[in-house]
Amino acid sequence: MTKVLLSLHVLAALVTVGPVTVAASMFPPTLRRALGDPGDGDARTTLRTLHRICRVYAGIGIAVPLFGLATAGSLDVLGDAWLITSILLTAAAAGVLALLVLPAQDRALTETTGPTTPAPLNPGRLAALTGVFNLLWATVTVLMIIRPGSTTGV
Repeated sequence: MTKVLLSLHVLAALVTVGPVTVAASMFPPTLRRALGDPGDGDARTTLRTLHRICRVYAGIGIAVPLFGLATAGSLDVLGDAWLITSILLTAAAAGVLALLVLPAQDRALTETTGPTTPAPLNPGRLAALTGVFNLLWATVTVLMIIRPGSTTGV
């Protein structure tokens, strides 16, 4: 059963976190293009699509920690420091995405398609927030592969 849970955990991570990471990373350069040329309808359409990918895959991404916790329980590693660290980093990544990146994308969509807001959008700040999100996930991935005390001998 552990192998099935681990397989589902890894597949869920690949299928959900990967698209969010790529779409979120593509959003700031596309936003710069849309802000630079307000008549560029393709850029605005791309922004909406990228944001939708981020929102939808973030929602179904809850499967990753659920399968991860089930796998950890079956491996009896729930109290291990590397796993607790991974859980905290995953929660931080989810927080950055839900509380900072997605709202900034919402605001960007409003600004590029509707009336301008009093404070101008900063695509560089959005890119930095996205970078933090990606770095947190990369760190979790490394911990999952290297995991101290691993039975793989690494």
